[in-house]
Parts: sequence; structure tokens; C-alpha cells
Amino acid sequence: MQTYLDKLPSFVDAIKSIKATIIANIVFIGQVPAPTFKEKKRTSVFMDRLAESGVDECSTDGYRNPIAIIRGTSETKPPIFVVAHLDTPFDAETDHNFTIKENSIKGPGILDNSVGAGVLASLPEIFRKLNLCFKSDIVLAGVIQSMGNGNLRGIRHLLKTWATPIRGAVCIEGGDLGRINYYSYGMIRGEIDCDIPAAKEWEHQFKPNAILILNEVINQILRLSLPQRPRSRIVIGKISGGFKHGTIAYNAKLGFEIQSDSDKMVRAIHNDIKDIVDGIGHESGVALNIKTISNLRASKLEYNHPLVKSAMAIMEKLNIQPASDPSESELSIFLSNNIPAITLGITNGKNYHLENAEMEIEPMFKGIAQLIGVIMAIDSGICDE
Repeated sequence: MQTYLDKLPSFVDAIKSIKATIIANIVFIGQVPAPTFKEKKRTSVFMDRLAESGVDECSTDGYRNPIAIIRGTSETKPPIFVVAHLDTPFDAETDHNFTIKENSIKGPGILDNSVGAGVLASLPEIFRKLNLCFKSDIVLAGVIQSMGNGNLRGIRHLLKTWATPIRGAVCIEGGDLGRINYYSYGMIRGEIDCDIPAAKEWEHQFKPNAILILNEVINQILRLSLPQRPRSRIVIGKISGGFKHGTIAYNAKLGFEIQSDSDKMVRAIHNDIKDIVDGIGHESGVALNIKTISNLRASKLEYNHPLVKSAMAIMEKLNIQPASDPSESELSIFLSNNIPAITLGITNGKNYHLENAEMEIEPMFKGIAQLIGVIMAIDSGICDE
């Protein structure tokens, strides 16, 4: 542990010396639109970048997740996974041309997750620059269908079909530097749709208003009694509907998320919300439906797990201030499969989920150094206990 901790500060400058390669990978990959379920073109570019970097193997799995393998020196050590999701929330019609300045790069999806994908594609070159080799095989996986309705299908399939044990994993997200996730809440993400039956010939002034019906749904959800332990909450995150200002809304949609330390509590709250939806739909005489978009099981590493402690020590060595929150990313799938894993943020930025998202270039080199440090820590055996 001590040997590579002492090397970390020098890694930052060495990584910075191949700045052009890293930025090129971020831009070439990130400027290819990759909305969830339509990642094929970005997958192809990502694989091309990896193949050009001289990895030992480069292919896709049965679900079309692009995977590259850098062979380690040991034939018995299980592999270490490094993953980044390739999909973004922006469709192909969005202008994906990035604006590159001396200290920043701006564009849709740059932080979520073009930085992560670009850094992942740069790792073979970074390893060579640092003269690093590992006992374990290093598996670099750009996973598809992660966000929203994708429900992390890419990583679920990859781990379900992987034939060998996995030593440990690191998930890469663009931001923020200092981010370290090592636990996930149980979660159900859902949508409630309200549609006014078009066949009814009601008088205009008596027609139900879909937005007002969803407003009543929200009011009843907010009246639900939630426990302090296990920690639980309901997030009302999206609402949309209607046609124009002077016309009653005949359709509307509500997006929500249930989060809790307890999977049992998540299910109980979901059942309560379903009862609310069924009741209001029946009383109002409208089509009011609830559907699940995605779900996760509660899972965690303890704070004193060697992987968490090592990551914290690496951050301290690099003068990175750690910040921990629950994660709904690929991390939860690793943890639910009893694979030690953490998620790390690479750099700082702003407007995270907006079209004018912007990343800072300079902090990225320290963020990559911490990633390298964690991979080295796993390879040293901290997850083998």
C-alpha cells in the first residue's frame, strides 16, 4: 500500500503529459449521440479507440456491451473490472458538438458520462505511460442501457453471464472529483400516467383535468407517513402534461422515486402509492396507471471495508476531499452480487445533466490518478480477505 501511495502525486504529472490522448477520447466518444437503447454508434467508436490502444482482447458480449481485456501476470487471480456507462439522456437530435477551451469542455452528456467513457478508453495508454502491469486481468467495460428505462440492463447481463469470480470493481462517473459511493439504497423508480377517456361526451366545464388529478395524487403521497428508520423517502422528480394554456389537460405524467435502506419498506411504500393511484382513478373515472421504470436492491460495503479505507487513503494522499452519497449506478449491481466495488468521480464541472454541461480539465488528472491508485490497491489484494 505504501509504495503506490507515495507514487500517486507523480502519477498526476505523468497522466497530464498525455492530455491530448485523453481529451481526444472524451471528445470522439462524447460527440456521438447515445440515448439509452440507441448506443450502437458510440459503442463502435468506443471499441475502435480501445482496439487502437493495443489491448489484448476487444469484443462485445451477448448483450453488445463493448469489453476490452488487458491480461495480467497471474493465471489464478480473478479479474478487476473498470466500468463506465455509455448512454446519456440526450437524443440524436441534440447538438453533440463539444466546445473545447483551454481549461474546460462543454457539451451535452460531457459529465454524464463522456468523461467516464473517454477515461476508460484511455486507460491502456495511461498504464503504459506509468509502466504499470497487474497480477489480475483488467476488464474495461463500457456498459449500455444503464439510465432510466434501461434499468442497468447492460451491467446486469454482463455480470450474470461472466464465467469467473470477480476480484473487485471500480465504476467511473464524470463528476464530481471526491465522489466516492460504496452503498446503494433500495429503490423503485416509477411513472403515473393519467389519460382522460376521449370517448366520453362530458360537458366541457365538467371534464376532469389530468394535471389536477395528478396534483391530488401528489397530495395523498405527501400525506403518507414514512419512518425515520429505516431511512426512507419519496422523491417527486418530474411532471408534464397538457396541450395549451386555455385547454383542460387530457393527459399528464408524473415521475417519482422511492428510496430506502430497506427493500421491504420500498415495496410497502410502492404498494401504498399503487392504492392511491387505483383509488383516485376509480373515483375520478379516468385511466390512471402506475408502472415501474427501474428498481434496485439495497446493498453496501461497510465504511471499514478495506476497499473503502484504501480509497479514502488515496484521496487523502492526493488532497481530494471525499464526499459519500448513495448511488443508483452500476455499483449497486456489483454489490448485490457480493462483488466489492466503489464509484469514483473524475473531475469537477457544472450543469451536470443539462445540454450546456461543462467539465474542468485540470482536476481530471488527479481524478485519474485516484482511479489508478484504487485499481492498484485491489490488485494488491485488499479485496481478497
